[in-house]
Amino acid sequence: MRPGHYDAFASDYATDNERNLVNSFYERPAMLELLGDVLGEQVLDAGCGAGPLAAELTSRGATVAGFDASSEMIAIARRRLGDAADLQVAQLGRQLPYPDGCFDRVAASLVLHYLEDWGPALTELRRVLKPGGRLVVSVHHPIIYRLMFPERDYFATGQWTSTSTFNGTEAELTYWHRPLHAMTDAFAETGFSTVTVAEPPFAADTPTELIPPHLVDRTAFLSFIFFVLER
Repeated sequence: MRPGHYDAFASDYATDNERNLVNSFYERPAMLELLGDVLGEQVLDAGCGAGPLAAELTSRGATVAGFDASSEMIAIARRRLGDAADLQVAQLGRQLPYPDGCFDRVAASLVLHYLEDWGPALTELRRVLKPGGRLVVSVHHPIIYRLMFPERDYFATGQWTSTSTFNGTEAELTYWHRPLHAMTDAFAETGFSTVTVAEPPFAADTPTELIPPHLVDRTAFLSFIFFVLER
């Protein structure tokens, strides 16, 4: 994924992200639940996009910093948050503009799966965490790759591309699949302990019109997998 790839459709992505099922009523509520009580905490939103998670963390009493590789996303986030959060353009996997051990918690929301190699990104996120600090991660559930590409090797790290529509705008996004054991191996190799692996339900207050007909008798679906890691 090129650093500025989202720039061309940042506004439409941000609009769609605010109201859709997968982001607004599934992934974001799960991340907030796993991050827990952030009152008075220093929290980094890694790959913050247009800032919806950062805004919610701020409203819950956290002191928030965030970065994203897209300058257009950061511009939208700055309009949303003003001076309430320290927002910068930076790229996950490279050196981050923060001192060692300055955050109590880090949220990496739907961002690691853009990277082929998780090692440098995880190492840098661990560096900026305080001892005992927690990193909460969400990525594509690896079973999705198997369902989408049954002919491919689930156990191999591989690139895949899909076209999504955001507020009427089509965009092609490229991701990296890795099997579950490769995810947990990467966490361990960079010094993290895995505290929680979660496959959460969607939010109880999800508007019924957003729930597809085949899910109306369920409370959960497969899309992402979540990890709570400790430094």
